Amino acid sequence: MTDTLSHEFLTVGELAELLRIKERKVYDLAASGEVPCSKATGKLLFPAREIRAWVAGARVDSAPGPARPGVFLGSHDPLLDWAIRQSRCGLATYFDGSLDGLDRFTRGEGVAAGLHVFDAASGVWNLDAASRSAEGMNAVLIRFATRARGLVLRADGPAPGGMAGLKGLRIAPRQPESGTARLFDELAEAAGLAPADVILAPVERTEDEAVQSVRRGDADVTLGLESVARSYGLRFVPLVQERFDLLVDRKAYFDPAMQDLLAFCHDPAFRQRAESLGGYDLADFGRVVWNG
Repeated sequence: MTDTLSHEFLTVGELAELLRIKERKVYDLAASGEVPCSKATGKLLFPAREIRAWVAGARVDSAPGPARPGVFLGSHDPLLDWAIRQSRCGLATYFDGSLDGLDRFTRGEGVAAGLHVFDAASGVWNLDAASRSAEGMNAVLIRFATRARGLVLRADGPAPGGMAGLKGLRIAPRQPESGTARLFDELAEAAGLAPADVILAPVERTEDEAVQSVRRGDADVTLGLESVARSYGLRFVPLVQERFDLLVDRKAYFDPAMQDLLAFCHDPAFRQRAESLGGYDLADFGRVVWNG
């Protein structure tokens, strides 16, 4: 289910991956006429638009749950935020941190949530958090991008080379519900940096606001994205390459709003924007990380 539904037709293998069934079962469905398909050059092809309608119509005979509002939750990402607006997909946004997004997603308050939650025990991004929070839900975790994150600093300010050099500096922190706050604590502990070693400026709730705090001089440093540091002309010391993934309600995945957004993310303009911002690797965009 990586980018298959942005194609006009699906192959047998792509439909099997989408439905999480064996390819033999796909041939059976096609032979019985249960699933829409056509045959060209000896191969079975499945029209993506009709497949979406077929899946949407294959409902279990039980009382339907309340419809999820068309809201994108979770962590703020500048490229995702831009793509939602530029695609004119109609989705609203409520970005207040990965953990907040997970909580709201499980309560049905949105159709998707952006995540960058690192699990120190496994060394894996997002998988543990998504599988625990959305266990038993009809959801899928999809790779959006790999992002460069590190220390954002003014050119005329302190010049720490890493976390250990933050002692005595003013930090622009993120809200406790954010993946950045959790990552900062883990990096600080690994570097032997205690909470009492730094001075905390007021909490900032988005990537841009945290970097703006440094630019204004309200803080000396923040743990931010390379893309945002470059946008404001600030120095950047890379620390980690983090995974930013999208937890998406499976039914909403097939709805026009999400399909419009995903289709836009395959447009050359989207990749050009990522290259212009810097700090993004889109090589794995659309790869399925976890199926709920």
